[in-house]
Amino acid sequence: MGPRGGGSDSGQAFPVYITVIAGLLFLAFVYFAVGQAASTRNGAQTAADASALAAAQDARDQLRAGWAEVIADPAQWGPFLDGEQYFDESACLRAAEFAAKNGAELSNGGCERLSSEDEGYRVTVRTTGTVGRSIVPGTESQHAEASAEAVIEPLCSFDPPEPTSEPTPPEPSGEPTPSESPSGDPDEEGPIVNLVCGDDDWDIDLEDPILPEAADLFTVRLSN
Repeated sequence: MGPRGGGSDSGQAFPVYITVIAGLLFLAFVYFAVGQAASTRNGAQTAADASALAAAQDARDQLRAGWAEVIADPAQWGPFLDGEQYFDESACLRAAEFAAKNGAELSNGGCERLSSEDEGYRVTVRTTGTVGRSIVPGTESQHAEASAEAVIEPLCSFDPPEPTSEPTPPEPSGEPTPSESPSGDPDEEGPIVNLVCGDDDWDIDLEDPILPEAADLFTVRLSN
């Protein structure tokens, strides 16, 4: 009987088998590393979006609070209802807080007020975790960065009350005039100012104001 070749064939197939398994493991490792990097970059963009929106929302809340403080003087409403009178420090602190909540930190200028006609913020963040997360050699110090812009859009317009002329002093007679109460105070109530926010009309009695919320006064959205 001639020699059997089964053992020889099996021995030749084993290195091929090892090579195929090694190739599959390498491909799995590459796909895993690419997925980790993509996840980190997506996390950076999520952090940037959240931080930019947080900064713009903080500015929006500042605008509403400042407007409420000057509500008795409609002449001062403009800068607040136009979305201009707010402070960067508070808004950027809020942006940094939301970046940290999403595994990132402000970088490269971090939080900047928009220089265009729009009001709002541009925020740039860097992930605290690395792209390869120490799995892929050479990526241990590589962080993902992303930027986002959020704008504040005013929704309201208003008609300030007409300035009143100084009344003519009445002739002294010892009796109160029809336009005055016995104490000398005007009988008429404080002026009503009409405020239009989108499709909603607000009649604001300056003596006893009921005010819209910040979300009624402004829209905050991502611009990119």
